[in-house]
Amino acid sequence: MTCEQASVLLHALIDGELDPGNELAVEDHLASCARCSAQRQQYGELHRALAVGAPRYQAPAALRRRVEAALPAPRRITPTRRSLLQGFAMGSVMSAAMAASVAVVVFRAHDEQRSLDDALSAHLRSLRDDHLIDVQSSDQHTVKPWFNGKFDVSPPVFDLTAEGFRLIGGRLDYIGGRPVAAIVYQRRAHIINLFVAQASDATLIEPQTKSVRGFNIRHWTEQGLDLVAVSDINTEELQEFTDKFRNGWRAGRS
Repeated sequence: MTCEQASVLLHALIDGELDPGNELAVEDHLASCARCSAQRQQYGELHRALAVGAPRYQAPAALRRRVEAALPAPRRITPTRRSLLQGFAMGSVMSAAMAASVAVVVFRAHDEQRSLDDALSAHLRSLRDDHLIDVQSSDQHTVKPWFNGKFDVSPPVFDLTAEGFRLIGGRLDYIGGRPVAAIVYQRRAHIINLFVAQASDATLIEPQTKSVRGFNIRHWTEQGLDLVAVSDINTEELQEFTDKFRNGWRAGRS
């Protein structure tokens, strides 16, 4: 097992989600690889910290204003023992609501970062393991039907050669233990992997770019799909690619 393969499976190992065969393979690799073993320790510390509870963060000012605006206007009455107890109860409810909101933000950010790391690992694996393409074609009408019966959704596929991004094929890949469609494009000598999967919820994510270990990753959700583009091209070109892809999608060119 390579370091890249072990890195993909580390989170599942820590969460106890691996089958016995993969668990044994990862443990064997960790026993002989100091770098991956240290990475496992870092992930384990993060996992334990999150298991204890959400970090103590101050609620955003905008959230506080929304909560306060939703509360009824205070009445000028003489405080009583009962009203004081009710006030304490209301304060506890507000604190719990704010803490829950912060916890959702923290866990969602952690899950997103984990997904981006997994996408980058899949991109690197495709380049190093000589498994970049299962179906090789610049014809979108050849690549798109190839996924029929192999994937739970029909991924959008477009030939963007005229826009400077040549479609070269596609493959079935795995990110975070679930199958995804990988649509492969080429920009000069650079490869762009566009991973497409069913969105886990209805949360709308606008396109945003992050840099991870020298690679650029652009992530967004659209029409019930979760899309992640990974490449070593610069951020401006990756944004140009996703913009042209989305324009083709909206124009119904697939």
